[in-house]
Amino acid sequence: MYREGYERYCSACEEFGLESKDFYFFINNLTEEQLNAFKEHSKGREELNA
Repeated sequence: MYREGYERYCSACEEFGLESKDFYFFINNLTEEQLNAFKEHSKGREELNA
């Protein structure tokens, strides 16, 4: 799931002409708000697959 988020980040950077950071920088610099949003998104996907 983190890779999926990273791919979306890279696409957005490319779209706006920005250079993206590497995966490890991306993961290590997620905010608490971003991590919470990821957890909520993951829960929703798990419930759909149950």
